[in-house]
Amino acid sequence: MSITTFFLLLGGLGLFLFGMKLMSEGLEKAAGAKMRGILEFFTKNRFIGMLVGILFTAVVQSSSATTVMVVSFVNSGLMNLLQASGVILGANIGTTVTGQLIAFNLSDIAPLFVIVGVVMVMFCKKLNIKRAGEVILGFGILFMGLSIMGDAMSSLRESPHIVELLKSLKNPFAAILTGFVITAVLQSSSATVGIVILMASQGLLAFAICPFLILGCNIGSCVSALIASLGGKKDAKRAAMIHFLFNVIGSAVILIVLLVGVTPITDALFRLSGGNAARAVANTHTLIKIFEVILLFPFMNWVVKATYKIVPGKDATSEDGFELQFIGEGSIVSPATAVVDGIREIEHMGKIAIANLKTGMDALCSLNEEEINLVYSREKYIDFLNKKITDYLVRVNEIELPLADAKLIGGLFHVVNDIERIGDHAENFVDSAKMRITDRVEFSDKAKKQLHDMTAMVTEILEYSLDMFTNRNQEHMQEILDLEDEIDDREKKLQRSHVKRLTKNKCTPEAGMIFSDTISGLERVADHATNIAFAILEPEDNEEDDEEEE
Repeated sequence: MSITTFFLLLGGLGLFLFGMKLMSEGLEKAAGAKMRGILEFFTKNRFIGMLVGILFTAVVQSSSATTVMVVSFVNSGLMNLLQASGVILGANIGTTVTGQLIAFNLSDIAPLFVIVGVVMVMFCKKLNIKRAGEVILGFGILFMGLSIMGDAMSSLRESPHIVELLKSLKNPFAAILTGFVITAVLQSSSATVGIVILMASQGLLAFAICPFLILGCNIGSCVSALIASLGGKKDAKRAAMIHFLFNVIGSAVILIVLLVGVTPITDALFRLSGGNAARAVANTHTLIKIFEVILLFPFMNWVVKATYKIVPGKDATSEDGFELQFIGEGSIVSPATAVVDGIREIEHMGKIAIANLKTGMDALCSLNEEEINLVYSREKYIDFLNKKITDYLVRVNEIELPLADAKLIGGLFHVVNDIERIGDHAENFVDSAKMRITDRVEFSDKAKKQLHDMTAMVTEILEYSLDMFTNRNQEHMQEILDLEDEIDDREKKLQRSHVKRLTKNKCTPEAGMIFSDTISGLERVADHATNIAFAILEPEDNEEDDEEEE
């Protein structure tokens, strides 16, 4: 093999992988948020989830992208393991679409896709059109890479040494290992299957060995999901293990079938494909996946149970006993689910802050030592979440996100800060409670009732705001605005009546100071609540988007 041929093979492979990556990421950035919503909505039923997994993977052109997203969904609690198993089954069938497209040999029209994609990316100002252009450009580059590899492989037929070496690959287990290693290295079973299709079409590989190479590709495709799950929760690891067990068990059964009757099976597949080696390999890949799904679909409950044996136990907590509920500290971040995971963790933080605010007010009025200590403990947890979520958002901000999600990141930073400030106000209340205990400051029953009534109003606006932020639910928008006005009016009214009490010596200066600071704090908490509600309702484009629009 000449050095020119070697470089052509490498260059063609590089273009193929880059084109697939560009196409997959372009789709995720252009429509990832919508596809994520479809995936989340239609996966309540395992069979429907499988159909959605087929469609989703066929569109994204990457079973690895789908399984990594499923792992992320499970990690964040948006999907349970049984629902995930359906999508994973579908993803394994959907990934065969790439092979079918490759077998159509669209290389002749690939340059047309490239020029259309380039025009859309370089000359269109709208970001949505640019993203669509990336998809089209990636599709064209993918097939141009295949064309270059095909041309290079055609010259390999002239080398008797190469032909003999490839045709000597007759051991099924060696073929499985080869397929596994190549796929694990390239992180794309579609790329490996594409190479097998090209080599078979050029006569460099005997068709009888191709099914074994495909079995190795199937197992190697699990590597991406397994790596993505490493830093996630136990259930995320179990979701990746479902993918692994499905492919290993299915491949083992098919291996046994092939070893018993490989010649009649491959001869039949070759004839059914009209004697076209490329089409025969693509059809074999699809039929293997369909057979595996039919075989294992009824037993997925058992597969899920097996993952609990392989990945036993519960998630460990931090040294302080604190833990993240929906985001993994060291896991690979899936662009399509990164923002959703962050929002759910922020919601978790917000619920703790609301509970702490109510407990803080109870402690201020009752001077209960246990409640005071509980507020301090929760405040440490809120500070822990503040740091971890902020670090996570910084990491997410560095990756390419779907357009709709990318616009939300700035708002999420502000919401985390607002919730942290709400936690600080709760801590201020118990600091005042300790001051009351130390200085023996008394509150009247009327003052306690006024504080509790205002806290109830603030709690209500916080709950509405957190719901609006988390679910983009505008049902209570007007109530939030009305409550904000009412709380402002209540704060002014209480401050005026407080001044009157002071001038008439009906309360001590110490009690007056604490009361005044507390109602001012509650009013500021309501301001933070309004900020949270409207933080991502109409987000501004980030600076990068603005630059691209100019």
